[in-house]
Amino acid sequence: MYLLGFDIGSSTVKAALIDASTGTLVASASSPAEEMSIITQRPEWAEQDPDLWWTHVKAAASQIRRQAGSRTDAVMAIGIAYQMHGLVAVDRDQRVLRPAIIWCDSRAVETGARAFQALGPDTCREVLLNSPGNFTASRLKWVSDHEPEVFERIDKMLLPGDYIALKMTGEACTTPSGLSEGILWDYQRQDVAARVLEHYAIPHAMMPRLVPTFSQQGALTRLAAAELGLVPGIPVTYRAGDQPNNAWSLNVREPGGVAATAGTSGVIYGIQDAPCPDPHSRVNVFLHVNHSPSHPRFGVLLCVNGAGILYRWIKQNLTALSYEQMNAMAARAPLGADHLLFLPYGNGAERSLADRDLGAVMQGLNLKSHSLAHVLRAAQEGVAFAMHYGLEIMRGMGIVPAVIRAGYTNMFLSPVFATAFAAVTKTVVELYDTDGAQGAARGAGVGAGVYATHEEAFTGLRHVQTVDPDPHMRNCYGESYARWFSLLNRHLDER
Repeated sequence: MYLLGFDIGSSTVKAALIDASTGTLVASASSPAEEMSIITQRPEWAEQDPDLWWTHVKAAASQIRRQAGSRTDAVMAIGIAYQMHGLVAVDRDQRVLRPAIIWCDSRAVETGARAFQALGPDTCREVLLNSPGNFTASRLKWVSDHEPEVFERIDKMLLPGDYIALKMTGEACTTPSGLSEGILWDYQRQDVAARVLEHYAIPHAMMPRLVPTFSQQGALTRLAAAELGLVPGIPVTYRAGDQPNNAWSLNVREPGGVAATAGTSGVIYGIQDAPCPDPHSRVNVFLHVNHSPSHPRFGVLLCVNGAGILYRWIKQNLTALSYEQMNAMAARAPLGADHLLFLPYGNGAERSLADRDLGAVMQGLNLKSHSLAHVLRAAQEGVAFAMHYGLEIMRGMGIVPAVIRAGYTNMFLSPVFATAFAAVTKTVVELYDTDGAQGAARGAGVGAGVYATHEEAFTGLRHVQTVDPDPHMRNCYGESYARWFSLLNRHLDER
């Protein structure tokens, strides 16, 4: 008996097949080999073709079949994790009407800011827990204002994971957690946020049918099964945005738990049982995957858009090294990179900076003494500093972690980054052998009833390493962070 999970990112699509009885990984896949491209018709825009995601879902499924053979015939359920906040618009024939507006797109910042004032800051914080901001609802309003001919043809607005589930099952559904990430959920009424729809003149009929995060959400059609090489009728029983799912994959489910990831973006995600929204919406509050009205669980999300994408930019433009070689080179530079500093922004408006887009900044480059190793180390430290900056906001909201869990993947594979992150945040970092696709597979097991409890789903979750915040490094990184913080404030004052 096996469980299959997909994680639909903006860089790659990952897949994982796990043995439901032992929780062990049987096969894993990633497609494409190089990162997917992002369409940027304007500097502040970021779009992708949703059918490109489906192409790579099929490619990843093919890799799983080649590794696992006939075991894929015994898949009991499918789970889907996906890049958050995206907008996919489909017509009555379930055809995509325009490229998806994805998470790092900044076009709707002003739309959301105007709605925040019109709806009222207190109402937004009490009812929505967030400003409408640059999220899915505001992006849909942008389409209404700027592409009315497209808006008129929309039958359903979907999140990226909803679209992949639609391709698999033919059913347009979404979850309360998903709607909350689009600022389309009324926390008081526990329903779709009617006042947001009314303010933005969005027909309620555009909202997909609501299903629980862990539930029977449709079954694999014959067409989809043929394209994926799977058995028709396999149920889709879990879907969640990538950051709630990342926390879930690390067994971070209860108040006080905190998870982190440093992929394309850098995220810290903490769990509360009562919402405490940031007055400025620099950090956002959503429904966690295991939320229910009788068992409230809220995810507090800090996102730094420019994290791994900065490292990827350096790889593509400044060196021909692999990421492993880049990490080894970064370790050759001294802690603090000899005062070379990076502000790792430049991938769209940053929520932690009140939706400002500073661009990426490198400060203090000395052409006589600095090398590529210094640049690489400064970039990794800059991402750790930016995540710490956001964590300080979270601490003011009651998220005070002693331990942060992360998958042993992406930037956490680098000892420089992992030690810098632990030292500057003054927290123990626990690294686990898991990823979003494995989390989605475990979630599918819960939704299908394979696991009697949520805890049971984490049989086989393997701890890899603990990174303690070394006292000497804490002091040194405290000094480096102070310089970085001063640089950030100078740039914020200029905006």
